Amino acid sequence: MNGFGGVDFNADGLSAGALHKACEMLRDDGAVGVLATIITADESQMLSRIRRLAELRDRDELARKIIAGIHIEGPFILAVDGYRGAHRLDAVRIAEVDLMKRLMDAAGELLRIVTLSPEVDPGGKIVGLLDRAGIVVSAGHTNASIDQLRQAIDNGLSMFTHLGNGCPMNLPRHDNIIQRVLSMASKLHITFIADGVHVPYFALANYLHVVGIDNAIIVSDSTAAAGLGAGIYSLEHWQFHVGEDLAARAPDGSHLLGSAMPMSRVRAKLGETFGFTPSELDALLKENAARAIGK
Repeated sequence: MNGFGGVDFNADGLSAGALHKACEMLRDDGAVGVLATIITADESQMLSRIRRLAELRDRDELARKIIAGIHIEGPFILAVDGYRGAHRLDAVRIAEVDLMKRLMDAAGELLRIVTLSPEVDPGGKIVGLLDRAGIVVSAGHTNASIDQLRQAIDNGLSMFTHLGNGCPMNLPRHDNIIQRVLSMASKLHITFIADGVHVPYFALANYLHVVGIDNAIIVSDSTAAAGLGAGIYSLEHWQFHVGEDLAARAPDGSHLLGSAMPMSRVRAKLGETFGFTPSELDALLKENAARAIGK
């Protein structure tokens, strides 16, 4: 989650009151635990935001209950439009072990997942470093080849971040990142943004058929606008628009920038659309995620 209830976890100078407010709204929406996501920015910004988030969580009893950990998404992702998504081009970089260590130190024991692109981590040094530290490594915002994915899995990669997003609208019809990841479905936890916009439900049905309930995880990818409805909001360096479908889009409408749909509504829509049982919904929205990060 990049934010919730008008609170942006990537804002400089996040306040204790704002974080508490977001946690209250998450609790009221039924959350039992979330990962606060820090996305690509300058090194100093990422470090200060991670430290601030950890400090505020430590001081707030409710935040300690709701924020189960931190997800760092970037900065080691593919610097290609379409795959890069909403991440700042000027802050995206090739993997650097020393920087990863500094980010790990800033998050401490709260770090649960790091999303990176395997092709910018030559030799899998960062994947191996994180795996040895007990941190889940997830591929995302990537166009890794089938061989690069296989090698990353051998080095410790165990997840893929929001399949079907973080990639261009138009892809080669067969050899593309979606098909490559689906071919590895038995070896990865694969996450999906299930608001019906980021992945149309007919496509999500196909993906879930291949991946299976046990390996699929529904994630929110929520922005600060989640829980507030349609309007104009901000995320890190972006100003974005949220429509009645509760998807966040760039001002020109050219691409998606995250979701504004609360997970309680996602759960209801999945139940109505697919007829999932309560136990299946629990697996997709809670249990699989907890198992994947060892909680």
